[in-house]
Amino acid sequence: MSVIPDLPNSIDETLALLSGEDYVANRALATVLFLSLRMKRPLFLEGEAGVGKTEIAKVLSKALDRPLIRLQCYEGLDVSSAVYEWNYPAQMLEIRLAEATGEDDRGAIEQSIFSEKHLIRRPVLQALQSSGGRAPVFLIDELDRTDEAFEAFLLEILSDYQVTIPELGTIKADEPPIVIITTNRTREIHDALKRRCLYHWVDYPAADVELEIVRLKVPGCQQELSRQVVAYVQKLRKMDLFKSPGVAETIDWATALTELDKLALDPETVSDTIGTLLKYQDDIARIESSAGRELLTEVKAELTQSL
Repeated sequence: MSVIPDLPNSIDETLALLSGEDYVANRALATVLFLSLRMKRPLFLEGEAGVGKTEIAKVLSKALDRPLIRLQCYEGLDVSSAVYEWNYPAQMLEIRLAEATGEDDRGAIEQSIFSEKHLIRRPVLQALQSSGGRAPVFLIDELDRTDEAFEAFLLEILSDYQVTIPELGTIKADEPPIVIITTNRTREIHDALKRRCLYHWVDYPAADVELEIVRLKVPGCQQELSRQVVAYVQKLRKMDLFKSPGVAETIDWATALTELDKLALDPETVSDTIGTLLKYQDDIARIESSAGRELLTEVKAELTQSL
């Protein structure tokens, strides 16, 4: 029988836990994560897409040896998709069988068809009904994609870790799940929900931190190429782009260049591979112009001076 890892007992242990799964975090993030775990409060992570918010939930799941349950949010998400729904075909079949056998006790039939065997558990209900003494890591990803009505529904979940099913009653978690909520801030989340959480803004990493991330995630990338990639991306984020590249895109670009056996950046290579870094044509067109060449020249000059 495997031993379930304990929760970290300090900020340093939290940093070590993240580092053990190759997640590079600063002390501020480790602090709020430690407090979230100790206080059993949801952690609300806000920031641009691709900065590593979702990855935190995945790392926690792996490091703590707990199941990861993910609710991917989208416009129009409702209770039947997020919490539960009834298996209507199975219920109809049971009704037909009852009729065929002459069963006429309506109360008994109703009790049978609205029993847990016909209940389809969606992510919210799965997160509340943990098994084996291990509360799962419950990731509510990109909450800003849903509407305010779904936010309001989440208030009961985050306040009391329970959900009410009219036919069965209230189902309450024996142990609260570890809740991680992410948002890309495409719209503001209501204060009532935020008040139930601890908050942290996940920003783009500094150059030295991002370089360490690339070295961990793309070990085959040559040192000079890694430095150039990170310096180039850092400069891109200072430009007025429609969508600045996140850390995920930096890793993708470094991986692509490594697969092409590149040792350093040059204008042609940047042009050929820019689609792994930028995702909007207007941004790509701007980089493929003289601005892109000037940017690369600046990067190489600055890196040469820093040696």
